[in-house]
Amino acid sequence: MNLDDFSDLIERPDGGLRRDAEERRERLAVPPGALGRLDDLAEWLAAAQSTVPVRAVGQPRVVLFAGDHGVAARGVSARPAGSAHLLVRAVLEGGSPVAVLARRAGVPVRIVDAGLDCDPELLPEEVVRHRVRRGSGLIDVEDALTIEEAEQAVRLGMAIADEEADSGTDLIVLGDLSVGGTTPAATLIAALCGTDASVVTGRGGARIDDIAWMRKCAAIRDALRRARPVLGDQLELLATVGGADLAATTGFLLQSAVRRMPVILDGVVSAACALVGQRAAFRAPDWWLAGQVSGEPAQGKALDRMAIEPLLDHGVVVGEGTGALLALPLVQAAAALAAELPERPEAAESEAETAGVGLGDIT
Repeated sequence: MNLDDFSDLIERPDGGLRRDAEERRERLAVPPGALGRLDDLAEWLAAAQSTVPVRAVGQPRVVLFAGDHGVAARGVSARPAGSAHLLVRAVLEGGSPVAVLARRAGVPVRIVDAGLDCDPELLPEEVVRHRVRRGSGLIDVEDALTIEEAEQAVRLGMAIADEEADSGTDLIVLGDLSVGGTTPAATLIAALCGTDASVVTGRGGARIDDIAWMRKCAAIRDALRRARPVLGDQLELLATVGGADLAATTGFLLQSAVRRMPVILDGVVSAACALVGQRAAFRAPDWWLAGQVSGEPAQGKALDRMAIEPLLDHGVVVGEGTGALLALPLVQAAAALAAELPERPEAAESEAETAGVGLGDIT
């Protein structure tokens, strides 16, 4: 598998339809610019949907890729190594922030176990049946995955994207459920942006203390030494310093772009996977939005590199797709306003005259 092959498969959203959406916006009763960034969102979504006026977002879905990372054993996370299954269980039982918000919004949640380090019997079959391996390697001293496992994980993500697109899902809210996941994510971003470990090391969703931060910085520094020699091959990079959930997320993002299915990114993990995806297919980021500022410095680096501006900045650091889900109503509002606001009477008259129709013929 060569991820660069996606470059030939991914097209940008329809630029002509985006211009049509912009022209329609000029005719609406609400003055241009009065809705701020909502106008840009609606025009982006119209281009992604290939329709003007834009359709309402009718079938959104939260997709969360789950995995444990061996590097958590280095004390880089506030959570115990191998405990990501507890995060999964909290979502399934409705006791996590993303579960609460999804329930309130009526959005279904899908969890995909790509690399949890737990007995499969602890979780439902529909969650664990796709698992690539049990946990990922300690990336500061060993590969996270074999090349074969990395390819299997990417293909898993592609298959999930195809399933969602085939089922009619029209917008994905993407997140992760991981312990130790921000460490490989920061490593990938530092490697691809050519920066140092200290610049990308954050405190994670569980907010580690200063001692753990120094351990995390050291782990990223050592992992970076292993990442730099394989920067020319995205699949090998994911195998070396990524993980099963990160590789699956990357495959999901790329195949979602192939299938013209828009995605809202959450935090640093999805941003890292998106950056790997951009390296493989430069047009792919045109299909993605960033839901929020997570507070992780690596996320800011990745989004800057992809020229993606986050929609929200509310200081939400919990992860798990929560920030991306908070941004969903904003996207839905943008679509509703663009589709349902009336045109100015004079704009309707001008359009009718251009079409050769008299006002008396307009009903």
